[in-house]
Order: sequence, then C-alpha cells, then structure tokens
Amino acid sequence: MNEFLLKYGCNPNQKPSRIYMKDSSDLPITVLNGRPGYINFLDALNSWQLVKELKAATGMAAATSFKHVSPTSAAVGKPLSEDLKKACFVNDIKDLDENPLACAYARARGTDRMCSFGDWVALSDVCDALTAKLISREVSDGIIAPGYTDEALEILKKKRKGTYNVVAIDPDYVPAEKETKEVFGITFEQGRNNFKIDESLFENIVTDNKELPESAKIDLIVSLITLKYTQSNSVCFAYDGQAIGVGAGQQSRIHCTRLAGSKADTWFLRQHPKTLALPFLPKLGRPDRDNVIDGYINGNEEDVCADGIWENYFTSKPERLTEAEKREFLDSRKDVALGSDAFFPFSDNIKRAFASGVKYIAQPGGSIRDDAVIDECNKDSIVMAFTGMRLFHH
Repeated sequence: MNEFLLKYGCNPNQKPSRIYMKDSSDLPITVLNGRPGYINFLDALNSWQLVKELKAATGMAAATSFKHVSPTSAAVGKPLSEDLKKACFVNDIKDLDENPLACAYARARGTDRMCSFGDWVALSDVCDALTAKLISREVSDGIIAPGYTDEALEILKKKRKGTYNVVAIDPDYVPAEKETKEVFGITFEQGRNNFKIDESLFENIVTDNKELPESAKIDLIVSLITLKYTQSNSVCFAYDGQAIGVGAGQQSRIHCTRLAGSKADTWFLRQHPKTLALPFLPKLGRPDRDNVIDGYINGNEEDVCADGIWENYFTSKPERLTEAEKREFLDSRKDVALGSDAFFPFSDNIKRAFASGVKYIAQPGGSIRDDAVIDECNKDSIVMAFTGMRLFHH
C-alpha cells in the first residue's frame, strides 16, 4: 500500500487528505482496525519514534500517551508501588508487575490522566492481552505497536464499538535521511534528527555535586527522549522511569518549567493518602474521577468539597487537602530529574524546579547566564549536566 486516504486533514474543511510515500514504496504501517485521521497519524508516527528510541536507550519496554503531537507522558516498564497502582487506577490488576509492557503503559497513561483523555498510545513491543485490557478501559483514539497477539487484537477491535484505530508498524523501517514539509506552499527540507540520546550525554557535569546514580541517568534519558518528540519550547520532569510532568509549546522557558512542575506536583499529590482515600460514589466513571481528583488537589472551577457539591461525587464529605499538607508531602519527594530542550536563560527555572523535588538536571548549556544557573544549582546541591545538544521539535 503506497497511500492511505484520510477522511480530512487537521480540520473537516481540509480536503482531500492522504498519507503516502513519495518514492512509491509501500507504507511501513498497516491499519488493522478503524480509520485513523491526519492528526492520529501525526501522533502515531511521532509516538512510535519515542518508544522505539526509549527501548533502545534503556533496554526496557516503553510506552507513551500522545495528544495533539506531544506526549502527556512516557515511561519504561518498571513495577509500580501500591500507592501508584491506586493513583493510576490499576490496583485491581493481578500479575501487573510481571508484565513490563503493561507497567510501562499503566505509568504513561496514569501520569496526566486529564490530558491523556482521548489519547494515542504507542508501545515499543508487541501488544499482549493484559496491556490491551488496560487500554480497553480508557478513553483513547488509537494505538501503534510493532505487532499484536491475536487475543490483544480481538480485545482492541471491540473498543469504541468496533471503530478503535489499531496500527501496526514495521519495526525495521528506517526513513530517508532528509525530511520535507510544506508551509504556505513553500517546501522546507532538513536532515532527520538522528541524534542519539544515552547516558554518555551526562559526562559534562558542571555543578559541585557530581553524584549521578544509574536511576537518575534513566530518568534523564526518559526526559530527554520525551522532549525530542514534544512541541517546543519544552521541559520534562521525570521520576522512577516515567515522565511525570511535560511543559510543552510555551514561548517562555520559565512557563515551560512552571507548567511541567505543576503537573509533576499533581502527579505526586494523586498519591497523597487523603487523595487515595477519597470516598467516590460507585457510579462515578474513571474520567469523572480524574476531574474530581484534579479539582480536589488544585482547587479548580468547582469546590468539590463544598456543601451541595460533594454529594455529586462522594459517599461522604471528604476532608480538604490543605496547602500545608500539600507542601509537607511534596517536600518529602526528592530525586526528581529534569530535562530541558534548550538552555535555561535565568536561574528562576532552577528555583521552580527545586520546589518540585528536582535534584538532577540535563540541559544543553550555552547561555550567557550559565554561571548564575550553575550557582543556583549549587545552593541546593543539584546535579546538572550540560549535554551540548538542543532538542527543538516543531
């Protein structure tokens, strides 16, 4: 198959639409179910590159959850703690810890559940039945993987009343070295970003503290590979093998850091004992629980603990999570890693990162204010490596 006709492009008025191979070769993908759209394929092809590189760099199964051409999270297949299983809504799954791919998916989908609503999933390995069962429980648009077991495929084909998008990709496919795209009728050409991300990037440690454990190296790899496929400007917080906060597409670096940091804080606070103990009504679905949890933690548009409102969500009125309790819990969370797709121009980024438990940083370096940024790291014994490589993605 050289081309695949799409219903429309980014929007319904953008017709005709298709994906195709300019050299008349066969597409490296096979649509096994559904009819993916233009944005679906943008998510699919970007997300596949992310998990393929993450698996190659770490040797572990990897998964990512994508929305609008940026990852909400990415993760490798480390077992989950009991509190994390509860926070990710997978504490009812038996033998989860024995399945690295399912663990990677549970982590990636469970990180930023509000942003992952209606996501695109990518898996580094052949999708098995357990991973498919986890996916089948969530609101999602589609999945790409190098293959599917027969049982997994049957499970996924039943999703969304039989319309769930299932795509298989040739894991050995290698694109041309040059890539092009058109904007306003003008063709852009550049070499593909084949820059390899591995632990060798962390050899140039510029801070006084130079202790970088293997676990932190894995987290920094997760953050940087995630950033490689995140719309820039972008910053990514990572912890225990998963991206826990992605700040994407901001014009200011500090806004990237604030956004990623606030998401990381929310992810940690989903595991607070008060959050885990919320007495939800049995009828409340998973997406509604996500919205309520976010409101409980962040105090959004609706006060979910107020009289006349809590009755819609809980069997009894929950105790509020106070600002002091939040700060105490977050202060106990340390050893977070942070990656940035470009240099930090001001030390305010470091101050905000430290407030969310960041101890390890990887960034390109090269700012005229590098000294001030390094000094700020040294104040709190943060380890920072200069990678020398920018990772913009547009």
